[in-house]
Amino acid sequence: MTDIAQAEEKAKVHEAKEADHHPYFRPRDAATLILVDRSGAIPKVLVGKRHDKVVFMPGKFVFPGGRVDKADYRVPCAAPITAELEANLAKGSPKTPASRAKSLAIAAIREACEETGLCLGRKAEGKVTRLDGPWKPFADAGLLPDPSGLFLIARAITPPGRVKRFDTRFFTADASAITHRVEGVIHADAELVELVWVELGSKPLADLHPMTRNVLNELDTRLATGPLRHEAPVPFFHFYGGRMQKDILS
Repeated sequence: MTDIAQAEEKAKVHEAKEADHHPYFRPRDAATLILVDRSGAIPKVLVGKRHDKVVFMPGKFVFPGGRVDKADYRVPCAAPITAELEANLAKGSPKTPASRAKSLAIAAIREACEETGLCLGRKAEGKVTRLDGPWKPFADAGLLPDPSGLFLIARAITPPGRVKRFDTRFFTADASAITHRVEGVIHADAELVELVWVELGSKPLADLHPMTRNVLNELDTRLATGPLRHEAPVPFFHFYGGRMQKDILS
């Protein structure tokens, strides 16, 4: 059996264990960031290995991400999200207002910094509001988060019936957008114990969650055509009648 086939079998077992009889939970907004290194012949993406003792997906390779926090709406930025990214985030029903679109992009940057120590920011000009909490690494480096280099790759909603449901927007950015690294974030007792740059299609990616592999396939297709473009179609993965559906956001 191939690595991908084995991963799919494991995923089926996991899904079977998670019964679909829970009350309906409204999905929470979440964001994931896939950093891409295109300096070589084959693009590489950054994945982190989760600690063996965490409750969710122990020992698995994942991309940094998590739910949107209230503070993500208020954090000052070095630059606004592009009009094209805002338009893509607004697609679908109901429409996503500009403030919520910004918070999704900012959440992706915050989660990446918190989980990997890699910060996408730009030097702050003039006097700026002091950042604290999860944004302190930016303040210490004299940076403000910079979402201007983000692209929306896909949107996906966790199936109904799950205890935790997320409406996740998957962003990508080039590795050159990393402007600061916080030391000591990755260690043996952290949520992520290892960071690895892996080529698209390689073995560590075969064991990703099936939905995440769908998103990676979309990214791979885009990268094969050249530089990332905002005008490329954005897929929306969701579940209807117990089956996964793929639509294009419009």
